[in-house]
Amino acid sequence: MKVIGLAGPAGSGKSAVAKEIARQAGVTWLDLDRLAWSTYEPGTPTFTSLVVRFGTDILGPDGRIDRPELARRAFSNPEAKRDLDRIVHPAVSEALARAIEEEQRLGRDVLLVEGALLATSPDVDRSLFDAILWLDAPRETREARLRGEGRAHHVGRNARMTPPRSVVRIDAGAPLEVVVERVREAVRSAGATRAR
Repeated sequence: MKVIGLAGPAGSGKSAVAKEIARQAGVTWLDLDRLAWSTYEPGTPTFTSLVVRFGTDILGPDGRIDRPELARRAFSNPEAKRDLDRIVHPAVSEALARAIEEEQRLGRDVLLVEGALLATSPDVDRSLFDAILWLDAPRETREARLRGEGRAHHVGRNARMTPPRSVVRIDAGAPLEVVVERVREAVRSAGATRAR
């Protein structure tokens, strides 16, 4: 099974590309954000560590972590952001490793893992991936896509992210069907390190 990461800034087309490719038999798609959120459900060690580090003010009325409040506190300074990453990202890597094992057990050919930060965070275990694809699109294209999806509040989010040299860069400024084919070709070219 091939495990392929899809990374890039907001509006680069990660979700649209992943959804389209995941329609193919043997391919499944995992949203790394949703997986990350599951790692800090109440009662988990990550939940406890976040509350200890950032205080009970990050909890909503339902006793769960209020993600916007956590983000506000974590992005207030570089040290707080680093603490957030050190708490959450190792838990995400562990949950991802379990998800990979499960998808392999189910006989999948390809697991697409979509996550904006997976190529840039030092706390993400990149050894879990056969390749990480970085979707690049011009700022104007990304902004138009986000506005068209009703996500104008994401304009500029992760816009300054710089991918490491180890990723495969994909020009994602073209229409969706062109970008999908470029990603499919990159997936075909990636070597699988996990035997079926």
